[in-house]
Amino acid sequence: MFGEKMIDVHCHLEQPEFSDREEIIQKCRDSGIKAIITCCANPKDWGLTMEMVKKHKGFVFACAAIHPQYVKEMPEEETGKFLETIRKNKSSLVAIGETGLDYAWVKEPEWREKQAELFRKFIALSKEINKPLVIHARDAYEEVIEILEQEGAKKVMLHMFGANQLTKRVVENGWSVSMNAIVLKSKKHGKVVRDMPLDRLMLETDAPWLHPSGSSRNDSRSIRQVAEKIAEIKKLKFDEVWSACTKNAIGFFSLPVSP
Repeated sequence: MFGEKMIDVHCHLEQPEFSDREEIIQKCRDSGIKAIITCCANPKDWGLTMEMVKKHKGFVFACAAIHPQYVKEMPEEETGKFLETIRKNKSSLVAIGETGLDYAWVKEPEWREKQAELFRKFIALSKEINKPLVIHARDAYEEVIEILEQEGAKKVMLHMFGANQLTKRVVENGWSVSMNAIVLKSKKHGKVVRDMPLDRLMLETDAPWLHPSGSSRNDSRSIRQVAEKIAEIKKLKFDEVWSACTKNAIGFFSLPVSP
């Protein structure tokens, strides 16, 4: 089976594009995918996410936070309620995320400051409940790293990280990076893969987006192409890459699955 032992550490099974999510989950199982981590990035998706985790125990895992692009839609009261929901259900999650900054979606200085406040709240929560962080950084790589450093964040995975000029800092901080099919086309993401140690890399899809073809709905099965590209960039055997990335994912997220 082509995907045996592979783990997709970041996708969005709750998205409406997955109206056939049960069929897709089964196809991923049948292809040999070992586990999927789906990301609940909006409180409205909490119920569906928890339903999937319960129904597919040991195969679908979840992280949760509020994506920075939603900052304008989240009154403080709703944010507070979601933080408490996560706190009470910490045993159902393997990480906090995705959280961070997004300067592509949010341009106004006052709302960027609100993003930073929200980000710091989720970093604090991750420390409180002892869960790793899954980080979103779009057009704000340096700002994200500065906040993580200021807050003393230790167990960090930078999802789809694309700022190679900061890779050394990421490595020195002991953080990890997950990469998806963007690496098939983006030189800057390729340079990140080149310079990150293999024991700090994980595989993701960000499905339903970023299919390798650029035109189809993505799902966790495309993770093989990401691993193949990482092997090419790092001049390693494919088996070595997928084995290492799987081991890294199990360790980082404390997944109850065998390597």
